[in-house]
Amino acid sequence: MDPRTSAQDVMRCDLCETAVVQMHCDTCLVNLCKSCVGEHISKDESKDHKVVKFQFRKSTPLYPGCNHHVKERCEMYCNQCDIPVCVYCITSDQHQGHKILPVMQVCEEMKDKTIKERNELNETIYPTYQDIASDVQNRMSQLEKEYGDLSTAITKHGEDWHREIDKLVEKLKAEVDEMKNTQLQTLQKHLDEINKTMSDIKDEIDSVEMVIDTNDLSKLFSVESSIHAYRRLPHKIMPSLPKFIPGKFEVDEVSKLFASLSSSSLTSDKHGYSMKTTQKSPEAGSSPPVKQLLDEPETVTTIHTGYGHLYNVSCLSDEEIWTRGNDKTMKLYSINQGSLLKSITTKSGNKPYDIAVTQSGDLVYTDKSDRTVNIVKNEKIEEVIRLQNWIPRGVCSTSSGDLLVIMDSDDFKQTKVVRYSGSTEKQTIQFDDQDKPLYLSGLYNRYITENRNLDICVSDSQAEAVVVVNQAGKLRFRYTGHTPAPKNEPFNLRGITTDSQSHILTADHLNDCVHIIDQNGQFLRYIDSGLSEPWGLCTDTNDNLFVAHTKNKTEVIIKIKYMHIK
Repeated sequence: MDPRTSAQDVMRCDLCETAVVQMHCDTCLVNLCKSCVGEHISKDESKDHKVVKFQFRKSTPLYPGCNHHVKERCEMYCNQCDIPVCVYCITSDQHQGHKILPVMQVCEEMKDKTIKERNELNETIYPTYQDIASDVQNRMSQLEKEYGDLSTAITKHGEDWHREIDKLVEKLKAEVDEMKNTQLQTLQKHLDEINKTMSDIKDEIDSVEMVIDTNDLSKLFSVESSIHAYRRLPHKIMPSLPKFIPGKFEVDEVSKLFASLSSSSLTSDKHGYSMKTTQKSPEAGSSPPVKQLLDEPETVTTIHTGYGHLYNVSCLSDEEIWTRGNDKTMKLYSINQGSLLKSITTKSGNKPYDIAVTQSGDLVYTDKSDRTVNIVKNEKIEEVIRLQNWIPRGVCSTSSGDLLVIMDSDDFKQTKVVRYSGSTEKQTIQFDDQDKPLYLSGLYNRYITENRNLDICVSDSQAEAVVVVNQAGKLRFRYTGHTPAPKNEPFNLRGITTDSQSHILTADHLNDCVHIIDQNGQFLRYIDSGLSEPWGLCTDTNDNLFVAHTKNKTEVIIKIKYMHIK
């Protein structure tokens, strides 16, 4: 057996391939015997070879090369510019007065952060996704059983009828099978997405492991973590079974009285799953707690934005919130600190009309000036949709990852809602069952959101109404305000949002309040304490309400606690 290739053999010198390894070049990452050290160094004298004993390999940090000074290594780090710098960079005007830190200190902090994220992926996020996958599989099994019970009930009821109604029995069973297949396909797609995410998490864990174990600091700087995306757990898909409603036996009215099926539905709950913790693992798939409205809503935080006019807000997380005002810049603020974290300027240079955040945490905005819907990924703007003869208004991201866009025709005589998957149009919602327009046309504010029961909710200021349709686009109800209003002004709608209890919240600009209604359009209460000309609304995962409004002639966001757990 060749000793150089034997799996049981000790490690050999990379140069001569025969002698036992005794040394290691930390610069070139090459194993050497003592005899080959000189030859290795002489092969490339341009490098500063750090040769150490093999047991001390990877002990010499490989500092990144300087992009501005050839052959110089960056042993320091400019905190303001967020880049490694060499000794010559430090003395330049570019970094004068900046806070300079040892690069090793910064790298240790980055490595500690990466290790923590690796541990979180291993110990909490991936196990949580495993539990979610198991929960979806259990729901699919239960769905099979309950649909089977439903089919059995229909068959039993059919046995009491004469032969002439057999076709009707089979028709209803086919409807049940179709509903079952639709819901199973939806759940299977959901499961496939979860499994794909789990695979991506494992890949990222493996990638992070490689970076953690290397002493190549450049590789550490190249790490781009996706952990923020994985922390946002998928929505919980909860199928709702149709009800079998038998009728009394009347031969003359067989088709009417035999039975009917209520419509089935799938609800998507963004708060349906809880992240595992190392202290105590909650039961996967547990339902969100039931909450009730506070008697007196509480203002928690005020964020000053500096906008001349503040129009829209959208939560990126429980710690960060996107805003858009009366200029071309969209700003990301820290909720707790109130500080500006990031600014994005529209591609057209004009102000956006509306903003939203996707399930993966990307910013979406509509631009009336060039008729586009755009998405911001890694601070780069990508055009998703470009309209012809229509002008985009409000936009929202749905639980399924689609975009809902409400738009006006060029002549402002038509208004419709369009569902997009990427740039592909999937659904148009414009008319009711009597072929009458669902939304009034004209130059007025319109915003849109999806409720947790998948209803589509539009605040239509022209109609002075919240217009709610189901997922199929069928009108459910119109909410036209509540009397008396706080200031007895007309119902003047602006922003709209929903919460974990399927409440619908909409801003009433002239009455200085927010209306809260339930998912069926029943008025519940106003939030009117301390509000002035409210406009944009959004909620976070803890059901805190964020309102863009005017305070002392300045544009601010206030965070309001308006619900608590029963």
